[in-house]
Amino acid sequence: MTHFTLSGLYIYPVKSLAGINAARWQVTKTGLQHDRKWMLIDNDGQFLSQRQHPRMALIKTALSDKHLTLSAPGMDNLMLPLMPVDGEIISSTIWRDRCDALRVSEQADRWLSRFLNADCQLVYQPDNAIRQVDPDYAHATDQVSFADGFPFLIISENSLASLNHEMQLDLPMARFRPNLVISGCPGYAEDSWREIRIGAIDFRLTKPCSRCAMPTIDPETAQTGKEPLTTLNRVRKWENQVYFGQNALHDQCGVLAVGDIVQIKLTGPNQPPI
Repeated sequence: MTHFTLSGLYIYPVKSLAGINAARWQVTKTGLQHDRKWMLIDNDGQFLSQRQHPRMALIKTALSDKHLTLSAPGMDNLMLPLMPVDGEIISSTIWRDRCDALRVSEQADRWLSRFLNADCQLVYQPDNAIRQVDPDYAHATDQVSFADGFPFLIISENSLASLNHEMQLDLPMARFRPNLVISGCPGYAEDSWREIRIGAIDFRLTKPCSRCAMPTIDPETAQTGKEPLTTLNRVRKWENQVYFGQNALHDQCGVLAVGDIVQIKLTGPNQPPI
């Protein structure tokens, strides 16, 4: 049995806003605690992301025991309750999923709309609003927050090193918005992993992550370039999609910490098969 190490742990409290680099974090039924429990929607209830609004990358997030704090250039910090309880329940849409969501506050809507120069609302996923994972890839009991489709995204350090070598660049891991980063394994080793254990938590890697234009957005400037999609189209393309990283589901709740041992329990053919 081969052992590697968890070297990075990232939480994104608000979908498509900047994330938090943590050393240790709780895992709940929907993934990392507070990960994508908040989301921005437009007036039709459709989720918003950096794909339409690159400036979302400039909004930083911070968590304390009682608050979520948002900060952005030229704006006063916005402090919000960590567990909103009051507010209107509205219907929101993430891709093909319809989800109940709790509207957070008019103050939050004004703050975000002003910075993005676009009408939007901030919503929260209540604990009783269950969003199931695509049954083609998951168990009936698997749940997810406002993430695109899966509770976790796993990328190895050497996969990024291999991609950077192909590009002759040094893009940071933040471009790819993983939850879990693994060190010590060869580049793209995660393509063949099917079941792994990190610390005391088991994971199923059921689907490779197809990539959109978001990694082309510099998280520090919100400027858009051509990489890494140009190179991914050359070296990681399969059936008209490009892939980088693996989506994952977890079998237990508990705690993850940087430095945890990663055990590879089951492997299979590379996904994607390239």
